[in-house]
Amino acid sequence: MRRRDFIVRGAVAGGALSMLDLRALLAQPARRDDFEFDAQERELAFRALDAARAAGATYADVRVNRNRSQSVSTREQQITGISDNETMGMGVRVIAAGSWGFAATNALTSDEVARAARQAVAQARANALTQLRPVELAPAEVTPNGQWSSPIAVDPFEIAIEDKVSVLFGANRAAQGVRGARFVSSFFSFLREDKFFANTEGTVTNQTIYRTTPSVSVTAVASDGSDFQSRESTDLSPRGLGWEYVLDSDLGGNAERWAEEAVEKLSARPVTAGRYDLVLLPTNLWLTLHESIAHPTELDRIFGFEANYAGTSFIYPPADFLGRFRYGPEIMNIQGERSSRGGLSTVGYDDEGVRPRDYLIVRDGVLNDLQTTREQAPWLSDWYGQSGQAVRSHGCSYAQSWSDVQFQRMPNVNLLPHPDRDVPLDELVDGVENGILIDGNSSFSIDQQRYNAQFSGQVFREIRNGRVGGMLKDVAYQLRTPEFWNSMDLIGGRSTYWVGGANNDGKGQPSQINAVSHGCVPSRFRQVNVINTGRGA
Repeated sequence: MRRRDFIVRGAVAGGALSMLDLRALLAQPARRDDFEFDAQERELAFRALDAARAAGATYADVRVNRNRSQSVSTREQQITGISDNETMGMGVRVIAAGSWGFAATNALTSDEVARAARQAVAQARANALTQLRPVELAPAEVTPNGQWSSPIAVDPFEIAIEDKVSVLFGANRAAQGVRGARFVSSFFSFLREDKFFANTEGTVTNQTIYRTTPSVSVTAVASDGSDFQSRESTDLSPRGLGWEYVLDSDLGGNAERWAEEAVEKLSARPVTAGRYDLVLLPTNLWLTLHESIAHPTELDRIFGFEANYAGTSFIYPPADFLGRFRYGPEIMNIQGERSSRGGLSTVGYDDEGVRPRDYLIVRDGVLNDLQTTREQAPWLSDWYGQSGQAVRSHGCSYAQSWSDVQFQRMPNVNLLPHPDRDVPLDELVDGVENGILIDGNSSFSIDQQRYNAQFSGQVFREIRNGRVGGMLKDVAYQLRTPEFWNSMDLIGGRSTYWVGGANNDGKGQPSQINAVSHGCVPSRFRQVNVINTGRGA
């Protein structure tokens, strides 16, 4: 039953590595059937639940996770790193004496999982000594045999490393073919997570989750060495898909375009600070949405239980905001979901065994709902009762691995297209006399309540009298969250919808990493303050 708990298959820094060396480095790759949970591992999960109940737990759940992650990185025509890691273990979470307890182990034996369950109960009893109020869980549908898998066509772990390197080298060559492009780096990262969940209420689920991330970075250098500019491939977002996503991404063609834009940046005109109308492409807007809408609508931030990674939330107390606070115009609808194909937060069941449903966080511009887990949903019972909604978790529980306790993490949070018609990008630009079109995301900062912020991008183009013109540089826009979103006067339609996202959304202490997607459309914002970030500004 015991398999490899942790594998490191190699890391190479500096210098090229031959394909013969690669084959030796990655000999005997794990087969796909290595990742299927067997009956003995399932039995151990139920053994842990029984031990928790016997020790006095009134509720318990168990997650058995096996995660495999792989990355390949290159620079020009050299391999700079390869890693292939696997980890497996069990986490046991309980409620005893009205409080939470958690323990984890990677020693999957009958005695050890029972010991971990008893340890979790003992921890819960200790936590109860400082308890303010007992934990109450919202009701959840019992799923006795839930099955789900990411909708991949090709398992990325079945693709040979040399084939992955070949694609990266091809993208690098395409970028290097552009005059002025001096340095190119690229990488792939892949994740497969097999997750078995069971709780004392009778829910049992089994899921397989994939994530695929391609990335390219190009740096152009002026001929006299006086300047350099970079273009990151932030318009090529990670996805909850397989190797087919890489094949569909036209990495070579896009790398050439990114290199051309990096070179064009060298001669771009520095922006003049002032107020501009902004047309933000989804490649830029998804990050602004993430920071100024998705994070401040996390309920644990709102109540102050979470303050890591840029603080709490300006939405407090929630009763004063829900159904009243105008986040933006009537055309603004913000959706929370974990169902979209290829979404990084897309799952069949969350880490409490809840099947998530799509819902509106903002409806017609007004704050309508928040992100919840089974523990958090009862905190909003008065609001749900007034609005005629059932007290139910939105399925926002997640832990990054078996060794971490699950807690509230955001779903995919999306700005939905225009509700009435398919508005093209050209129409957004047509209405701008003096503005800037921003493509791609870059550096940002935001305050401790997600209220004041500053965002930059990758490519900036001047808009004059409804026409897109030359490139600008050193652009960043500043915002106060409600003023910014209420300055949005037109958004794109269904045909302009695009999905961005990131694998590295941090939260918690000790910190955990979540992957999340944000779909959105091009959007126009009126009279936004723009600053010049250049050193000579």
